[in-house]
Amino acid sequence: MIDHARDLDAVREATDRLLSATEKLDAAALTQPSRLPGWSRGHVVAHLSRNADALVNVLQGRPMYADSETRDRDIERGAPRPRAEQLADLAGSAARFEDAAAAPADWSRTVELRNGVTDSASRIPFRRRVEVELHHVDLGIGYELEDLSDEFTAREIDFLTERFAGHPAVVPTDVTDGTGRLWTTGGGAEGGAVVVRGTAPELLGWLSGRRDGSALTVEGGPLPALPPL
Repeated sequence: MIDHARDLDAVREATDRLLSATEKLDAAALTQPSRLPGWSRGHVVAHLSRNADALVNVLQGRPMYADSETRDRDIERGAPRPRAEQLADLAGSAARFEDAAAAPADWSRTVELRNGVTDSASRIPFRRRVEVELHHVDLGIGYELEDLSDEFTAREIDFLTERFAGHPAVVPTDVTDGTGRLWTTGGGAEGGAVVVRGTAPELLGWLSGRRDGSALTVEGGPLPALPPL
């Protein structure tokens, strides 16, 4: 069962870590490349700010973004702003999300995200936590997938393996971290089943497109090429 209140507490903790880390960055550091192709650290920070506001829109029944072009333009416009403005926006947007999530609401209701995707409102706090945690890693400032909690990592692997389940480009795939946990994904592509083994952080890195899977072992065939998220 999803516990949105617990997830909101976890979002606050993750946001505090992010804000403390970004406060140590100087203006030059924000202009340097992040780990995301084509994005500086400023792009990542701007995206996190706009994502918080977009999820406020979702919680309050408005479209997440006006359109994809507006989303992309806002990130590009926000990326080169002065350091103080960037960090103030990051903190302010996080506070706006927290305030919106604190309002009395029916957390069992269905809400709409981008591209017509729907979900339970109760999952929105975890979606925000994913953005904060993984993009903190993407900044490349010393916070790694191995620093994420085991609870978070397992839940995000749950989400990603579910997302790729039945995908027409992915053969049947069992994913295991060696602790007895097993996830099943893919299955829409022709070919024999494969088993992918590795640590939970390495599995998360592969599933989320943040690592190439070279640290994983595969039985039954090559490592499946996953579609972009």
